[in-house]
Amino acid sequence: MKDFKKYYIVGADPEMVYKALTNAATIQLWSGSPAIMEPDADTEFSLWEGSICGRNIEFIPFKKIVQEWYFGEQESVSIVTFLLHEDKKGCSVELRHTNIPEEDYENITIGWTEMYFASLIGFYAD
Repeated sequence: MKDFKKYYIVGADPEMVYKALTNAATIQLWSGSPAIMEPDADTEFSLWEGSICGRNIEFIPFKKIVQEWYFGEQESVSIVTFLLHEDKKGCSVELRHTNIPEEDYENITIGWTEMYFASLIGFYAD
């Protein structure tokens, strides 16, 4: 199992970024795919037509989102944490993804940058 941590700058304030990560209709706008998401703990979510799915664990409005991501029969829980920080350019999103299966690590980390955050950053680009 491997861990991944990276910071991304999104050109919107933390409140807008939080809403973009927790509102199903807004997720669909920036991802281009229908989403299932409720900003409530212990709810299931699905993004990119089921390519990403899991369970929401914790929400601190405009500051923190914690999710469990599912990877088949994996014994250890894979946790994704988004920490939102104000930045002079908008919002600095600190991403922490723990317990990524070794065989999925490269695809997951590339996907974070080239798909997930590229789409979100592009949504708020000038």
